[in-house]
Amino acid sequence: MRWTLPNILTVLRLLAAPGVAVMFLYFHRPWADWFALVLFALAAITDFFDGYLARAWKQESRLGAMLDPIADKAMVVIALLVITGYSGMDPWLILPATAILFREVFVSGLREFLGDKAGLLKVTQLAKWKTTAQMTAIAVLFLAMGLEYVREASALRSHAALIATLSDIGTQDVNVVELAQYGGSTVWNLGLTLIWVAAILTLVTGWDYFRKAQPYLKDENT
Repeated sequence: MRWTLPNILTVLRLLAAPGVAVMFLYFHRPWADWFALVLFALAAITDFFDGYLARAWKQESRLGAMLDPIADKAMVVIALLVITGYSGMDPWLILPATAILFREVFVSGLREFLGDKAGLLKVTQLAKWKTTAQMTAIAVLFLAMGLEYVREASALRSHAALIATLSDIGTQDVNVVELAQYGGSTVWNLGLTLIWVAAILTLVTGWDYFRKAQPYLKDENT
């Protein structure tokens, strides 16, 4: 294994995937939501830079090519599990999340079955947009979860110390608590819209891969 910068970034992104869930073990909400957002966003940014640097510096490797899609899928799957669990099991989130998880497992199994022919299922431009849409939607949902938690806490007049602390964060006109009260549900709805768009793109790319693999799934006597 060559410890080039692109490979290091890919490994760090892979490690960040479970790190998102760990945030909820060691921090209270809404800090866990926002720390998870920061970690997820930083890891998502490396998804662009590791591939770009590998090509620009001619440091592409088989290890990097293998780990890159695994890291992307691990980030998306773990983040969706965390968000679904902490969001109150919103059915408008569960449906697209289920579609995304199903497709990722299906395509991974398809590539494993094809073996040395898996190269036929090369990552398309639409698949790259799919990944970008997934990560953008997840980042927005993490932000919305934090804001919704603050909104509910302020409405119930609970966690007074937390609300007082967050009231000091922001500008003189708008602080975090006010943003949560007036914009929390809007951000959540935006995140749901984006995750539905991501789910549609995910299913479309999954069908495209399946269509390309069909000639190699037929029995020899048919």
